[in-house]
Amino acid sequence: MALARTCKIMFTTGLLSLAVACGVPSAKDGTAALGAGGGQAGASAAQAGNDLKFGADHRFASGVTISVGSPESFKPSASAYPRSPRGAAFDVELKNDGATTYKLSGLTVTATSAGTPVKQVVDTTQGFTGITDAGKDVLPGRSVHVTLAFAVPQEATQLRLQIRPSATEAAAVTYCGPA
Repeated sequence: MALARTCKIMFTTGLLSLAVACGVPSAKDGTAALGAGGGQAGASAAQAGNDLKFGADHRFASGVTISVGSPESFKPSASAYPRSPRGAAFDVELKNDGATTYKLSGLTVTATSAGTPVKQVVDTTQGFTGITDAGKDVLPGRSVHVTLAFAVPQEATQLRLQIRPSATEAAAVTYCGPA
């Protein structure tokens, strides 16, 4: 199971590196895939005109509606990976208002802090375990709640989350705000 998820993450990272992230000037300045690392990016930390603020809903053409709550700052425990001075946790609500079953395994979430890709924090001590039900199907009319956390610098930063309902779907939504 872990090997399959690692392969999926690596594949998704490769796909995302080819795409241009919302508000990022070039494809080489991509974002980190869920749980993957990244290098420096030259993107502006300013909120782009088509970014959503945390708390807003976005409905994709497929009928999937996403809402991301405001970031909650926390201090990762000693057992957290990766080590980070601070984490930002997000409640993500996904509702399937479409006519077909949605596969949660397709959900891709990437993050950047002040234009630099950041890693997802896994901190089981505090309940941040990522998408634990990745194999779950979300039936039409049903919803699922996921809490994700990302490593951020100690000082306040501009954080962007890009969410794509499936790795093959071109449409993505970007949430942006202070964390």
